[in-house]
Amino acid sequence: MMEPVIRVDGQGADPLRGHVRIDWPKALWNAGMLCGTVAALFMASLPAIALFLGLTYFTLLIGHSVGMHRMMIHRTFRAPKWLARTLIYIGTIVGVSGPSGIIRIHDTRDWAQREPHCHDFFAHRRSLAKDLAWNLFCKFEFERPPEVTIEPEIAEDRFYKMLDATWRLHQIPLAIALYWIGGWAFLLWGICARVFVSTAGHWTITYFCHNPGPGRWLVRDAGIQASNLPGLGLLTYGECWHNNHHAFPESARIGIEPGQADPGWWVIANLERLGLAHEVGAPREHDRREDLVERNSV
Repeated sequence: MMEPVIRVDGQGADPLRGHVRIDWPKALWNAGMLCGTVAALFMASLPAIALFLGLTYFTLLIGHSVGMHRMMIHRTFRAPKWLARTLIYIGTIVGVSGPSGIIRIHDTRDWAQREPHCHDFFAHRRSLAKDLAWNLFCKFEFERPPEVTIEPEIAEDRFYKMLDATWRLHQIPLAIALYWIGGWAFLLWGICARVFVSTAGHWTITYFCHNPGPGRWLVRDAGIQASNLPGLGLLTYGECWHNNHHAFPESARIGIEPGQADPGWWVIANLERLGLAHEVGAPREHDRREDLVERNSV
């Protein structure tokens, strides 16, 4: 198991004070994808919808859940460089951000949630509609921001730097291929609808994972706790077991209890069998869980 990397230095930072501002590049990108999604509804066909469903599931499962979230952000396993780059490229195709952008979004939010108090932007305490609007169209400007330092193997990698600078443009080759195969219906469903639903769906699951109430594990001193969402393992690639993930971010397997379906883990386990995933993380031993409280023992 690889040692977790600490990227956020919160010394002197304040996770509570700041303002929500419109992020114009993000707002225009997501608004454009939303408009394209509305247009796609007028060109709906079974092949186009099947393409949308398959491509959305594949890119989120392989690229976001396995590649960007579990491998890149949490370092729960290591893969050969060619495979790591492939996974992160597929994650870029999801259409949320490039590698460094995803890390900054994720790690800043996780740092804020583990502080005793944080702004509603990170706590997901507002209504679903407002929370989604904030995360689709806005950014949070701290009065005293934390410092985020991304490790050199990502920050200085030429391929990842290229993805950070051009991540939106990588929809273009795919759009051309989809248009050539199936015309405007395939393009709108395979690009606009997929990107918008992937982005909005990601934040929707995040919202509900922080709102139903505490689960089995409580993280000591953290102002925001997470919950599991039973029955959604297959739909969310295993990401719905968020209470487990807050407790054991070092684990490649998020659905750690019996019956908790975790397709992301199934992919990683098969990569390990093929010799393509190494140093695969598991929940830390009981004597290293001093930061956790198990609710059934309270």
